[in-house]
Amino acid sequence: MLPKSMTVIEAREAGGPEVLVAAERPVPEPGQGEVLIMVAAAGVNRPDVVQRQGLYPPPKGASDLLGLEVAGHIAALGPGVERYKIGDAVCALVNGGGYAEYAVAPEATTLPLPRGLSFDEAASLPETVFTVWHNVFERGDLKTGEWLLVHGGGGGIGTTAIQIASALGAKVTTTVGSAAKVRDCEALGAVRAINYREEDFVEVVREITDGHGADVILDMVGGDYIERNLRAAALEGRIVQIAFLKGSKVEIDLMRLMMRRLTLTGSTLRAQPAEAKARMAKAIEQLLWPLFGEGRLKPVIDSSFKLEDAAGAHRRIDDPEHIGKIVLVA
Repeated sequence: MLPKSMTVIEAREAGGPEVLVAAERPVPEPGQGEVLIMVAAAGVNRPDVVQRQGLYPPPKGASDLLGLEVAGHIAALGPGVERYKIGDAVCALVNGGGYAEYAVAPEATTLPLPRGLSFDEAASLPETVFTVWHNVFERGDLKTGEWLLVHGGGGGIGTTAIQIASALGAKVTTTVGSAAKVRDCEALGAVRAINYREEDFVEVVREITDGHGADVILDMVGGDYIERNLRAAALEGRIVQIAFLKGSKVEIDLMRLMMRRLTLTGSTLRAQPAEAKARMAKAIEQLLWPLFGEGRLKPVIDSSFKLEDAAGAHRRIDDPEHIGKIVLVA
């Protein structure tokens, strides 16, 4: 028997971590093609921070609660659900609502718990794995043997991209902000981690690739990195923008893009149509889930916080020293 109410985390206003407070809401009901998950753990991601700041409103029809990925047991099935049964252990990409004891997820973006992983580990996967898969391999078209440059290698996206690209045969370099993160990212498979506080990543990329440059660049920094990415890219390189920590309005010389036949693209995951997310989910389950089950890919968890201490989790993700993912646990 499901309870009538649940604990959730609300942002009482736009602001810092302190605006996140516990509240009570009714347990949601799954609709057509949806499942209700009793949340054991929920991932904390940069889009949650931007939404908390009032700069990333949820799409129409989505929950106003933060939280884009969860793991737990299926608690109820909506009409038309065929794959799962109540009690199944799963993780899911959701459009919001993850910071709660129960969350509704589309069946199409709900995946079985990878073999050998805990709920904490599995909850750290959907948002980052879907983001990396779509941007690096679909939009960036990274191929075996090519060079990938990942900015922000110590974060959830970065640690995930390094591992997946390396496991699928690419050569990875990344930028980080400390000697400790250099060691951590190279241990995850990066050929070379570049401390941007001490080195110019454009020069290092050119050096380690023997002048070739990066075939694909995954950037969430923006700002002055946009112009520098054009110089670090290989001939016919693909630059994929997924965030702008240093700002999105810059002046750049597009002549380099034209002369080197570069592609500059970008995307957000949350706004993707349901059909696109379902396509990604099928590819991820087929190609990447076995690698997690074999231990060739491993979630990197920085820290875990109780659901009621979501503010503490957000203070941690705001700390540039964190590495990997931060998770809320029931």
